[in-house]
Amino acid sequence: MRWIVLLLLLTITIINFIDRQTVSVLAPVLCQALHLSNTQYGRIVAAFQFGMMSGEFPMGWIMDRWGVRLGLAGAVLWWSLATGAQSITRSGFQLGLARFWMGTGECGNYSGGMKAIFRLFVPAERTLAIGIFNTGSMVGATVAPPLVIYLARHYGFRTAFLVPASLGLLWIPLWMLVHRDVQKTSLPPSAVTPITALLQDSSTWAIMLCRFFIGPVIQFYWYWIPSYLYQVRHLTLREIGIVGWVPFLLGDLGGIAGGWCAGRLQRKGMSTYSVRRITMYSSAVLCAFSLAVPHLSSTSAAFWAIGIAVMADNFLSANMYGAVTDLFPEHLVGRATGLSGVAGGLSGLLFPLLTGVLVDRVSYAPVFYMVAFMPMVGASLLFAIGTRYRSAPGLHRRNVDPNERAT
Repeated sequence: MRWIVLLLLLTITIINFIDRQTVSVLAPVLCQALHLSNTQYGRIVAAFQFGMMSGEFPMGWIMDRWGVRLGLAGAVLWWSLATGAQSITRSGFQLGLARFWMGTGECGNYSGGMKAIFRLFVPAERTLAIGIFNTGSMVGATVAPPLVIYLARHYGFRTAFLVPASLGLLWIPLWMLVHRDVQKTSLPPSAVTPITALLQDSSTWAIMLCRFFIGPVIQFYWYWIPSYLYQVRHLTLREIGIVGWVPFLLGDLGGIAGGWCAGRLQRKGMSTYSVRRITMYSSAVLCAFSLAVPHLSSTSAAFWAIGIAVMADNFLSANMYGAVTDLFPEHLVGRATGLSGVAGGLSGLLFPLLTGVLVDRVSYAPVFYMVAFMPMVGASLLFAIGTRYRSAPGLHRRNVDPNERAT
C-alpha cells in the first residue's frame, strides 16, 4: 500500500510541475501577447516564488496538524483553481497575481509528500522513496514542453492552463480513496513544538541555508531554459517542444539515482552522515558543468552540459530532502520542510529578479556561472551548521533491519 501511496505522490508532483512549467514553456508566446520584457517576466516568476515562500510554513503546519490526507487534498484543490485562473488573465499583473495564488498552494506538495514518506518508509528506504517522489519534478518538466506546446498550437495557449488544472482536480478523489485509512492527526501537547524552538535549532538553519542556495538552481532551468533556447540558441517554439525535455529526462535519472545510491550505501553499513557527504558533495561538483554552457557553440553540446547539471542537481536534491528526515522527528518534518521552503522561496523570489536584470543588461552567462557554484555552497553550509550530524550517534552508525517499519 505504501508504494501505491508513493505512486500517487509521484503523480501529483508530475502534475504540480506541469502547472509550474506552463508559463516557462509559453514564455515566448506570453511575452509577445502580454508585451513583457525579460525583467517583467522575471517579476512573474518571482511572484510565484513569493507565493511559495508565503505558503510554506502554513502548509507545513496544516500537514503536521491535520495529516496529509486532508492537508494535501486541500492544497491540490487550492493550486488547481489558481492554475485554471491563469487562462483568463489579460495582463502581466493579473498573471503574476494568479501565479502568487498558485504558489501558496503548490508548496504543500513537498511538506505533505515528505511527511507521508517519513511515516511509511524505514530510514534505509526513505531517500530512495524521496528520490522517486522528487523525480516527479523532472518528469513534469520533461512532459511539459511537448504537452503544453501541443495544446497551445492546436487549441490556443490559454487551454494549456486548463488541462493541468483538470488533472489536479481528478487526482483528489483518488488520493482520498487510497489514503482513507489516515485520519486527522491530533498531536499530544508534548509533541507540539513552537516555531521559536525550531528556529533555535542549528539543524533548522542548516536545512534552510542549504535549500536557499540549492533551490534556485533547478528553478533557473525550469523557468528560463525555454527562453534561453529561443533567444540565444534561436530554436523555434516547435523545436523547443521536440527537444526541450531532454535535460529533464536526465534529471529524472539523477533523482532516482540519488535516492538509490544513498539507500545502497546505508544498507552497506555506512553512517548517514558519511552517505550525505559523499552523495551531496560529489553531485555538487558535477553541477559545475553549467560553466561550459555559454561557451559551447554547439547547441547539442550545450544541451548535454545542461542535462548533466540538471541530473546532478536532482541527485543532490534527493539527499537534501533526505537530510530533513535525518535531522527531525516525524512530528516536525512538515514544519521543518516548510521552513526550508521559506528559505528556498526567498531565494527563488530574489534570483529570478536578478536573472531578468542580468539577461536584459548583460547576458545569460553570469547566471550560468552562479548556478554552477551555488549547490556546493548549499551542501557545505548544511554540514557546517548542522551540528546534529556530528553529535547524534544514530546518524553516525545505524544498522537498519530491512523488515523494520516506521511508526
